[in-house]
Amino acid sequence: MTTMLASDLPLPKLGRGKVRDIYAVGDDRVLLVATDRVSAFDVVMAETIPMKGAVLTQISAFWFNELEGIVQHHMLSAEIDEIIGELPSLERHRAELAGRAMLCRRTTVFPIECVIRGYLAGSAWKEYAEQGTLAGEKLPPGLVESARFAPAVFSPATKAETGHDENITIARMREIVGEKVTYALESMTRAIYTLGEKLARDQGIIIADTKFEFGRDLDGHILLVDEVMTPDSSRFWGVDAYQPGRPQASFDKQPLRDHLDAERRAGRWNGEAPAPPLPAAVVEATSQRYLEAYRRITGRELKV
Repeated sequence: MTTMLASDLPLPKLGRGKVRDIYAVGDDRVLLVATDRVSAFDVVMAETIPMKGAVLTQISAFWFNELEGIVQHHMLSAEIDEIIGELPSLERHRAELAGRAMLCRRTTVFPIECVIRGYLAGSAWKEYAEQGTLAGEKLPPGLVESARFAPAVFSPATKAETGHDENITIARMREIVGEKVTYALESMTRAIYTLGEKLARDQGIIIADTKFEFGRDLDGHILLVDEVMTPDSSRFWGVDAYQPGRPQASFDKQPLRDHLDAERRAGRWNGEAPAPPLPAAVVEATSQRYLEAYRRITGRELKV
């Protein structure tokens, strides 16, 4: 499978994110194309990570299928034959799109990241260690890094076009999207995480935290959209290596983060774009982490 830095399809382009290119398919559908772009510390790297886009798309497709009957979602198909059957003009792009394209219902996305935290890690741990709070709200005293929350903590954030998303209170979320929508999104988030956390744990993966996006379709229904419980939207830990009181190794772009951290400590990078070139070994190690996450979550090898 060839790597993809960017796509160029004969469809109207709606936008480009850090990873995905978004195309319009009529008025009611979109085509999401997950490239192999990779970002860390809010900087997009010049290099691509082989198979990354396919991993993100196919893990999301796996979860969308598992969630049938739990929540409504936007996926129509992630199968290349079905997509080209609907969009014959993409036939000459078959090889580059296989595995990484998803045809979806079009929605108006709510401006909220629905974060749910099963464990105290990342920015949540940093705030708690300094202030004993999460998004300004008090948490129980005496928690250690990577401690498990029971129940999981719903912790919304505002969506940022650039830079970091900002953690907000549920009260602030109600001000932005209304009480009824807030209740619906939190309920759906908890239902998705409950199912996903259990299934992943059975495969040896802890989903420490994750974030979801939701949108309203043309008929007014609220749908789960974008990616679902992938290494980019979640913090994956190994069940067998979990030990509270310290950081945990992640099944994601940890090799990339470790390399960039070392470059910053050595004074070779100031944390701003452009990032320093990535050694081939870091690219390969990061690719293997993504593929291992797919194998662990789905129980099978990725074939595209």
